[in-house]
Amino acid sequence: MSPPQGTWLGPDAFDALLLEGRPLLDVRAPIEFLKGAIPGATNHPLMNDDERARVGRCYKQEGHDAAVRLGHRLVSGDIREARIEAWAAWAKAHPTGALYCFRGGQRSQITQSWLAEAGVEVPGITGGYKSLRQHLLNIIDRESPRLPWRVVGGRTGVGKTRFLDTLPRALDLEGLAVHRGSAFGPKATPQPTPINFENALSVALLRLAQAPGGIAIEDESRAIGRLSVPDPLSEAMKAAPLYLLEADLEARVDLTFEEYITDGLADHLATYGEDAGFEAFATYLRGALGKIERRLGGARYQTLLAILDEALEDQARGGEGLQHRVWIETLLTDYYDPMYDYQLEKKQDRVVFSGTWDALREVLLRELEP
Repeated sequence: MSPPQGTWLGPDAFDALLLEGRPLLDVRAPIEFLKGAIPGATNHPLMNDDERARVGRCYKQEGHDAAVRLGHRLVSGDIREARIEAWAAWAKAHPTGALYCFRGGQRSQITQSWLAEAGVEVPGITGGYKSLRQHLLNIIDRESPRLPWRVVGGRTGVGKTRFLDTLPRALDLEGLAVHRGSAFGPKATPQPTPINFENALSVALLRLAQAPGGIAIEDESRAIGRLSVPDPLSEAMKAAPLYLLEADLEARVDLTFEEYITDGLADHLATYGEDAGFEAFATYLRGALGKIERRLGGARYQTLLAILDEALEDQARGGEGLQHRVWIETLLTDYYDPMYDYQLEKKQDRVVFSGTWDALREVLLRELEP
């Protein structure tokens, strides 16, 4: 194919493109897009999954030229016009947008060429998704160790994530991971793919790096559900000063009930509908408790499961399920607190402050100033 025509954005423009949240048109096949994409990208493929697979087989069996000819035959006539129409509509709605395929090769160039025939110009990304993806990984490597982290820890139920939301500069890993970071952490909405989690994290780091001052982050383990915090960030968090948020047991039970029972049920109902939502919510709670059965011990697990089932039956009859508070308090005091105490012993030399919500917020607001 002839050298690329039109406008192309190279690596020196990638930071600005990501910071601006510039609209991106992803012309890869849907199966590629679902594995991972640049945050905010829209998928309007040049070839669908079946077409891409057939062209790929042709390439292996008959070579490059035959594969190109097959691709043009598959995407021709009304199919070709429909795809150009979709791209043109996207370009009209996003006049500052750019497009990419996997390597910034033929698919990007064909898309640009067909759009140009329709009187539409959309810049391409040099090196395509592969180049942008590597740039995002480089941001994680570059920014994680040099950003001034302030790690916020505390017992389960003190409201660390809510606390972070009140601060002017914070990174919410659990929000990016769509998971609360424990056996009871899954939400009704599925977690992103590992690639999409890393890509979103990278953009967040890039934006935080644009201004001076400390950055608050929750004290997370490396695993957040089925996702992993990248090594550079995980290691930086382990070396950062630790600030502990405190709350009494009653407040922790109240907050846990609100987040996991009241809000959790509402989340499942909104996602799955009335009947299916309650069943999904009940399955989620029983499954989460089952994940820690071995650590609880058989007898204690059966006792807590019976209380949980009683609470669910009350909710099914229209009650508030206040019995949930009983198993929540038992888990906090007998399961989560001992784990927290054990882990805190290994971090004690990093603790610089421990206090209630207002006291800790006052300290951190000074720490986060430029």
